[in-house]
Amino acid sequence: MPTQLINSFASWVLKQRIHQIELFLKYPNEVQEELLMNLISSAKNTILGKKYDYASINSYATFAERIPIATYEELQPLIERTRQGEQNVFWESPIKWFAKSSGTTNAKSKFIPVSNEALEDCHYKGSKDLLCLYLSNNENSELFTGKSLRLGGSSQIYEDNNSFFGDLSAILIENMPIWAEFSSTPSNRISLMSEWESKMAAIINETKKENVTSFAGVPSWMLVLMNKMLEETGKGNLFEIWPNLEVYFHGGVSFNPYREQYQNLLPKKEFKYYEIYNASEGFFAIQDLNNSSDLLLMLDYGIFYEFIPMDTFGTLKQKTIRLADVELNKNYAVVITTNSGLFRYLVGDTVRFTSLNPFRIRVTGRTKHHINVFGEELMVENTDQALAKACQITHAEIVDYTVAPIFMKEKEKGAHEWMIEFKKKPADMAVFQKALDETLQSLNSDYEAKRYNNMTLNPLVINVARENLFYDWLKDNNKLGGQHKIPRLSNERDYLEQLKNMQEKVIL
Repeated sequence: MPTQLINSFASWVLKQRIHQIELFLKYPNEVQEELLMNLISSAKNTILGKKYDYASINSYATFAERIPIATYEELQPLIERTRQGEQNVFWESPIKWFAKSSGTTNAKSKFIPVSNEALEDCHYKGSKDLLCLYLSNNENSELFTGKSLRLGGSSQIYEDNNSFFGDLSAILIENMPIWAEFSSTPSNRISLMSEWESKMAAIINETKKENVTSFAGVPSWMLVLMNKMLEETGKGNLFEIWPNLEVYFHGGVSFNPYREQYQNLLPKKEFKYYEIYNASEGFFAIQDLNNSSDLLLMLDYGIFYEFIPMDTFGTLKQKTIRLADVELNKNYAVVITTNSGLFRYLVGDTVRFTSLNPFRIRVTGRTKHHINVFGEELMVENTDQALAKACQITHAEIVDYTVAPIFMKEKEKGAHEWMIEFKKKPADMAVFQKALDETLQSLNSDYEAKRYNNMTLNPLVINVARENLFYDWLKDNNKLGGQHKIPRLSNERDYLEQLKNMQEKVIL
């Protein structure tokens, strides 16, 4: 079949979905209410369904009153039972796939259940809708005359007691429908390679000969690949390798720190960037307009949404509201009930609504301080534990610390920069730095992956703070006493730069 005919046919098929999207755009609250009742009915005979008597729930009010908000740690025992082969625990259909990610408080990694319904009606549906919305906005697109260069995370699949776990990208590739594999590069064989340096070389070797019209992946990882591609080919920009490139589909971490670098690699004003908001727990939102950072919340993917206003989050006044009750430009923690059996699950992300008709959002951060500029999901607990270990090894003592990212610049890789005030300095800072870095890798598998052979993250940088630096900063900002402190982790450099400026002024 000629490529132009394939392109036309694919565009026609995908655009049929627009009519279904228009339905939830017109009746968003009704679609969500009906979805909730279907999810409750589907799970009524599970262990959790019987515990909370799902069968008698016939309204959102009863649902919210009866079923508590759940974190991963609270659901982990039930998830572990399912991983060991027990079924019908929290979802009616068998679950054998688990998306592995880090960031929990009591384990190096967490294992998010992924049902067959979630694969088909959420993750793959989201991928098709991304293309559908893009094609609807770009009538002259020739996306399907070529292939999409996809770049996932670590793609090895592991088996444990007849259940399987790995990065979400690996699970999606393993279960990928034929249409998606046909239109993608590199091949599944290369995409599922586990050793990253060999994998990068194989991707470059295979894809540089393809007619790539789009690429998809996390900005930090993709930037590493693109720079290596230019080094390998000796080209000045990516259009010299793939002249028909027209769009980059990205998600996972904020694109803002990388935007300028991508524009240098892709120096055409008409080149498009489309953002998505997806996670192991589900595919949530898609950019539905050209040149917009707002994301359309997708309401018919088997996910029922609730929101906790951040001004009451974690307090005795905490309240949970439905989509119908959200307000513009307020930060909310996201709570989901899904077709993988996660009921009233606290995702950990925060969003704000930029539009209520239709419902569009922007992701604003996490409910806890963290660093996720490069997809490393570094949590405060990780850094606290790693510092304690490094101090133990080197007989050091600390007063306070904060950490910020060093953003990628040109071909320079990223890193984490620390400011640490010591009560008792280590005798050998290099030993302390090595212990800190290695302990972080042992605690956090995502950080470990980014640090592997310095692929995305260079070794961490440590600044030794002068005595009372943190105290002086708190005093200058009227934050002495009580619960006030400098955030341990931040995705921005504001706090760190303020501290460095104060340090330099005293030294001078």
